[in-house]
Amino acid sequence: MSIDTVRTHLLAQGWNGSILEFAESSATVELAAKQAGTEPARIAKTLAFASTTDEPGAILVVAAGDAKVNGGMFKREFRAKPSMLKFDDVERLTGHPVGGVCPFANPDEARVYLDASLRRFATVFPAAGSANSAVELTIAELEELSDALGWVDVCTGWHDEE
Repeated sequence: MSIDTVRTHLLAQGWNGSILEFAESSATVELAAKQAGTEPARIAKTLAFASTTDEPGAILVVAAGDAKVNGGMFKREFRAKPSMLKFDDVERLTGHPVGGVCPFANPDEARVYLDASLRRFATVFPAAGSANSAVELTIAELEELSDALGWVDVCTGWHDEE
């Protein structure tokens, strides 16, 4: 079960918090915000894209719930247009089912990046491997526990555009 894999991964890294498990679905930003009792923007959604290189695996971009991936910004960062993973490829390439994709306990080929849209919050709520879970983390904890390869700026809609 993916949530157990995430729990084991987080505990192995010295994390001592708890995973929030909900009776109802938290598979969308709106549902997750309702279940976690927070604003939708603080939901750290993990967006899964097809690799933009010859490397196998997926590109996972963790962004704020109110952010939208901008095709041009993504292309400048990753050298290709964004292409979301097909439903049938999500679990195989991320290690998690649709609705539970998160930046933890992913296959080695999955490359995790954190979007700048998250930096405005003290804590955020990424999923924890299932469509009815989340975990509240500080940005520093998210950065450390996700083994992110770095920060990117590929989203719009979350701040006043100039």
